[in-house]
Amino acid sequence: MFNKSILSQLFLVILLFLLSMSAIAADKLKPFVLASSASGDHAKILGETKSKLSTAGFEIVGEHTPYAGASIIIVTSDALKNNAKASEFGAYGAIQRVAVTDMKGNIQVSFTNPVYMANAYRMKGDLKEVASALKGALGDKEAYGSKKGLTGKDLQGYHYMFGMPYFDDPDVLAEHGSYDKALKAVNAGLAAGKGGVSKVYQVDLPGKQQSVIGVSMTEGMSSDATIMKEVDFTSTRGTAHLPYELVVDKDGKVYALSAKFRIAMSFPDLSMAGKNSFMGIMSSPEAIKKALSAASGAKAAKKESGGFGF
Repeated sequence: MFNKSILSQLFLVILLFLLSMSAIAADKLKPFVLASSASGDHAKILGETKSKLSTAGFEIVGEHTPYAGASIIIVTSDALKNNAKASEFGAYGAIQRVAVTDMKGNIQVSFTNPVYMANAYRMKGDLKEVASALKGALGDKEAYGSKKGLTGKDLQGYHYMFGMPYFDDPDVLAEHGSYDKALKAVNAGLAAGKGGVSKVYQVDLPGKQQSVIGVSMTEGMSSDATIMKEVDFTSTRGTAHLPYELVVDKDGKVYALSAKFRIAMSFPDLSMAGKNSFMGIMSSPEAIKKALSAASGAKAAKKESGGFGF
């Protein structure tokens, strides 16, 4: 039989192992945070959510209603813009998205996880303070969007699978020679609704010629509603994946994250094939690039081998 000393040592080893496993699990990040989930009136909770965000110091720069029961609030702050300014392509992380989703009377309030996004966008700072501010304002029921989660290191080098693009493999949508010309061309294209794309918000980074512009897409396989119907099917919705965005940079080029990266980043657990999979939207990456290129004033969109397949 074991004596007390051996049992004590064994207990200590098991305890340390469990604590280490808990620490490892805590380090795993997920794309979304569910702030609250309760029965109620969608419009009322949307208004209350906006008020809470403003009180917490966030600036609301746009709202998006891609389909019935889904409302997205886009916010920024000095902390977000300053961190974005310090990062090479930080404009993607200059905003966070807050969703109010009606699931047959059960209203889910959720938001993009700033720390997850900061790592995926390879930003200078980790945005933990922004995450705390959002949780303090809206709530923090659970992180979700990936069963196992990803570490910061995983996200900084993230791609869905072999042959798929990374963060630094964006689509170049158009080239206009200067930042001012590019911004003018993009806003003109969006105002005209070219490619079925229209403007939701714009955030210009202070002291840096770089802007992020969120867009609504409504046509064919680039449509927000079409894509989300296929990929956003779990009981806790990933509505805050939307809206898609493009970036106007100082060199006069207009960029967008490849849809093969952007969609997979928000829904990393999606399977390649089968029901509710990337295969169901295999033509969407090319359709999105074509639509955004048209809206960006491209003379001719570059042809790319479409789909999520090899």
